[in-house]
Amino acid sequence: MELSSFKVLTFDVVGTLIDFEKGVLDGVRRIGGSKAQDLSDTVIFEAYKRGRERFPGRSSSAMADVYLALAEELSLITDKASADAFQMAVLRWPAFEDSVAALKRLRRHYRLVAMTNADRTAFSCYSHTLQEPFDDSVTCDDTGVAKPDPQFFAYNRGRQAAHGYKYSEILHVAQSQYHDIGVATELGYTTCWIERRQGLPGFGGTPEPKQVVKPAFHFPTLKALADAVEGS
Repeated sequence: MELSSFKVLTFDVVGTLIDFEKGVLDGVRRIGGSKAQDLSDTVIFEAYKRGRERFPGRSSSAMADVYLALAEELSLITDKASADAFQMAVLRWPAFEDSVAALKRLRRHYRLVAMTNADRTAFSCYSHTLQEPFDDSVTCDDTGVAKPDPQFFAYNRGRQAAHGYKYSEILHVAQSQYHDIGVATELGYTTCWIERRQGLPGFGGTPEPKQVVKPAFHFPTLKALADAVEGS
């Protein structure tokens, strides 16, 4: 199987293109007060995941409650101003340093489609941060569900088929084994794992999958994927 055989790249956005782990850590340590400075990454991530599980709503509005939940658990500052500041920071999470340039390179060869659990409001912010690289997008507002729900992937499959693209012409590119690689592979998508946490312990701010699924393609960065495409 060659990378040149695909016509469409579908992308997870938050975690693959947008560095949400840096965003979470920087936000908690900036907003949470002096005690937050002494907390390990793991402690913050575990509290964040529990908070997100309690408040799974639209990311453009639910993250204030996520912050209050983790701040209460970790005995950090829990006032409304801090929660609002965290919510606004979520919409300004940074891109990975290679994302913008690599997407520009990949767009010369493929149709680029975002497949994100972010809602339309949050996605518009992330797309702007990434310099508007996408030809199409599917968000949780469109599907009514979030990954790893198979219906999310089915919705996208139908949408791309309506644009004339075959299932076999789509490569799904993602960081999360839990949200993307496992379920997409099971559903018959060809997958490309961008292992952003390569060399780091655990799964960071992403839930742990039942198993790590071997994808068709595997790279540590998006730049490495773009290099492989242009070298094929």
